[in-house]
Amino acid sequence: MAASVGEVLISSEQLELRIQELGSQISRDYAGKDLVMVGVLRGAVVFIADLLRQLEVPCEIDFMAVSSYGSSRDSSGVVRILKDLDDSITGRDVLIVEDIVDSGLTLNYLMRNLRARDPASLEVCSLLTKPERRRVEVPIRYTGFEIPNTFVVGYGLDHAQRYRNLDYVASLPEDSVPTL
Repeated sequence: MAASVGEVLISSEQLELRIQELGSQISRDYAGKDLVMVGVLRGAVVFIADLLRQLEVPCEIDFMAVSSYGSSRDSSGVVRILKDLDDSITGRDVLIVEDIVDSGLTLNYLMRNLRARDPASLEVCSLLTKPERRRVEVPIRYTGFEIPNTFVVGYGLDHAQRYRNLDYVASLPEDSVPTL
């Protein structure tokens, strides 16, 4: 499978080191707080699992599934909630954990939705961000890596549900898009 992906942008070693740093920073910032990490399915599963193991503060996790891509490479701009939170976040310190912030449309929608539930605080931690693709500015408190405007897979990120299992992040060239 690795032969069909492009350039490795972020190695497994770089991911491990940066997630340790993020875990330390989040642990300091949320010491003594009532932290709930909200993972955005499915892409953030690998990241949230590794990040959770780096935290030195108690926290809970919950998940939401939203869709704005389908199987295409570009956000449709239409966001649907496929799975909502299981528990209330009212009065809680909420940290949204995302795999990637691209256009910002999905995250903007998600933040508005969660803000309406009256959390004590609402912040974002994204493994990857593509600033040059941003169509809506969204506040990202914790960023793993800024990447160029290229389609990426690996470490939870997919194309048509493939490549999530790679332990690194790589570009996906146009000519290697799998046939379904």
